[in-house]
Amino acid sequence: MNLKKIISSLIPPPQWRAPVIIAIGVIFGLGFVIAHISNATSYLSDDPKACVNCHVMNPQFATWQRSSHARVTTCNDCHVPHDNFIRTYLFKASDGLRHATMFTFRLEPQVIRIHEAGRNVVQENCIRCHSDLINQTNLITMTGESADHGNGKLCWDCHREVPHGRVNSLSSFPFVRVPQLTPVMPEWIEKNISNEKSN
Repeated sequence: MNLKKIISSLIPPPQWRAPVIIAIGVIFGLGFVIAHISNATSYLSDDPKACVNCHVMNPQFATWQRSSHARVTTCNDCHVPHDNFIRTYLFKASDGLRHATMFTFRLEPQVIRIHEAGRNVVQENCIRCHSDLINQTNLITMTGESADHGNGKLCWDCHREVPHGRVNSLSSFPFVRVPQLTPVMPEWIEKNISNEKSN
């Protein structure tokens, strides 16, 4: 089957064209609104503010912001692999979808703990950034898997408070100061609503 036949087979019959065009418009419109509300494009950047889009990372953001790591790193420097471009964005996509799913369905635990894949990445990045300090030790080859098998310790087994401290409960920092989200609703709609309420 050539390309022309494939394209013609996808075109709906004349009586269905208007409903199909409307349905496609609705789907694209909803997709655009969801992308806008979730601030989806921010996840392509390295801006730490993207990590507090969903509120649940407020304690982690605040503790990082007041740590020494805030002067030289972003969230992605520690929590995303850096060995190649494809792995970086595959990890960001899978981790982002997991976070979005958990937040959307309110499945986030009260105390957020790093999962296995994230733990391995953080260990890799500790070694990547601090290799000049540990290149004379066996820590240079330490992985999450080898720690699981009792063949050594992970970096934060000793450096437990770097950089997030020991308190990770969502309720432990209820009034923590973090960047505020920009309103989802356009300003002109908010003005119209407030004008109607005042009249």
